[in-house]
Amino acid sequence: MVSQTPFRAAEFRSAHGPNYHYQPNFQGMTSRMAARTGAKTAAFGGALGFAALFFASGIPRVKTDILQGLPLIGGYFIKEVHPADNDEVFHIPQAQKYCEGKWSEWDDKITTPPGLYLLTTSFSATGWWSKIILAPGCGVLSLRTANAIVLAPLTAAALGCRQAIESLGNGHGSAIRLAPSSYAVHTALNIALFPLLFFFSGLYYTDVVSTFVVLVAFQNSLRRMGPGQPTTARDIASVTLGLMALFMRQTNVFWVVVFNGGLEAVHAVKTLHPGKASAPRGLTLWGKLKFSLGRWMHGDLHDPPLNMAWEDDMLFSALSLLVAGVYNPLRVVRQIWPHITVLGVFVAFVVWNEGVVLGDKSNHIATVHLAQMLYIWPFFAFFSLPLLLAYAWNLVSSAKNVKIWTARAALLRSAYVLATTLLSCGIVKFNTIVHPFTLADNRHYMFYVFRYTIRRSGAIRQFLVLPYTICRWLVWNTLAGPENNGAIGRIYSSHPFKAINARLLEAANPYLHSNDKPTPDQDRPAESTVPVATTPAPTSTALIFLVTTSLSLITAPLVEPRYFIIPWVTWRLLVPAWHPPQPRQQPSTGSMAKFQAWTAMYDVRLVLETVWFILINVVTIAIFLYKPYVWRAEDGTVLDGGRMQRFMW
Repeated sequence: MVSQTPFRAAEFRSAHGPNYHYQPNFQGMTSRMAARTGAKTAAFGGALGFAALFFASGIPRVKTDILQGLPLIGGYFIKEVHPADNDEVFHIPQAQKYCEGKWSEWDDKITTPPGLYLLTTSFSATGWWSKIILAPGCGVLSLRTANAIVLAPLTAAALGCRQAIESLGNGHGSAIRLAPSSYAVHTALNIALFPLLFFFSGLYYTDVVSTFVVLVAFQNSLRRMGPGQPTTARDIASVTLGLMALFMRQTNVFWVVVFNGGLEAVHAVKTLHPGKASAPRGLTLWGKLKFSLGRWMHGDLHDPPLNMAWEDDMLFSALSLLVAGVYNPLRVVRQIWPHITVLGVFVAFVVWNEGVVLGDKSNHIATVHLAQMLYIWPFFAFFSLPLLLAYAWNLVSSAKNVKIWTARAALLRSAYVLATTLLSCGIVKFNTIVHPFTLADNRHYMFYVFRYTIRRSGAIRQFLVLPYTICRWLVWNTLAGPENNGAIGRIYSSHPFKAINARLLEAANPYLHSNDKPTPDQDRPAESTVPVATTPAPTSTALIFLVTTSLSLITAPLVEPRYFIIPWVTWRLLVPAWHPPQPRQQPSTGSMAKFQAWTAMYDVRLVLETVWFILINVVTIAIFLYKPYVWRAEDGTVLDGGRMQRFMW
């Protein structure tokens, strides 16, 4: 057969046919397709190259040969920070003792286990490591570099977690997809740029390594919820990773045991796969409750997607999980026995150590600090501001539509708002704790946050309940997905008391059906990655996340932003993708049409989030490096031997 060419194609053109032109291409790729693919590749390559370069910025050879030669910003990499300028003054000497083989010596000011020191000194003390980075083994640069490079595998672990979350979003027992979505890739990159993680990756702190191990354990648990029974290898991996997480930081027990174990327990019950059934008509309230209890016992959990759940749905979801777990203990224990093993080891450690922390126990006494669960929402809202904009967009766009509210729904929402407001006011009044470290250490930003807000007066403390509530609302609805229309939620047969007119339900959202799985918006593009990435988390996952976050924070009297890192990373991994609603009549040509087509396929919030994180990183690192100061007493006397102090998280 003769191959087609522009000249041969012209010979077969009919004078009576349409006026067409042969489009030049190479192996089926036109110039327009090549330009589009090149632009996308350059964008991702530039971002990944920037991240890789700064991941390796702690390596002396990279710093001297590459970074210090860059115009405008090269001087930033010439600045050296002495360990005595921050809490590295405790961590680095302890690691150097391990390098010298002094395993029995321990600094009582250090409260966390020695996992970081054992991991970094295992290769920092070797000769090959010194040759690679051109720095003495177990020196300051060597230890900082060993800690900084963990940010790269942390990014890969975050990508694996998000990829598994999107795969399991299609239903429990789904296989993990081999190709990650663009949303998963960009989300992992933004997690690596998260200001607290990125900042402490340049110093010798526990946070980066601790978060990395927790993410690997989370990814392993997600894969254990794939098709088939968990293998023995993954069971052993769960125990090993759980113990490694505890060896990094004691509070990781909540994430590797409560969070991972809770998700797997829900999965174990859902694998019963009971058939759907509706309650017979004419039942009394007690009859409906008995019917629902029977369904819950056999795995028909009340677990709607979070963007369809109201307050009573969360209550009945928690109740259904409890009933199903109690009725199916062997199935649950078979799934979560590795996490029970890790919990047993942790309890044994606490008994042996006579407490949770290792050293400086007098300043780290566990207490009930409920106000931590108020502070976390403004923290999330500040760092995730670009993600919250989507929910604001949704509020504005949905305000034009007529919403259908039943009297019961309006009463339920009003009661919830009133109860949470009164509870928040009570917590502020009776459980606001200001740790002595917060009052004394003016190196940290939290010192100034407390000075100008919480420590001003009781009236200001009570007024802050309003921003706490608004931030919580925005953060929670962003987790649910901005496509929550705020109207009537889905009807599930496992809800004992929900009875609603089907016509009202169809009027609220014609794409929702009582017993079907969530369906993507029919106006959306048909690309496979879009519906998967936009699938919201189930209500059970959100409840387990809330319980785990509460347990990990309310026992800490000190308000420390680093304590919020793992809760934020977990929340960020669960946030679904978002695409602005497309107009019914799209412009046929022009830049606006191209922009609308791009936003329909790509979550534009990710770009804004990247820019926002880079801006915060540049500002905070510049303040840390170029704005040092000396502690002075009220009479001007120099304190702490004139040692330089630096502003930091």
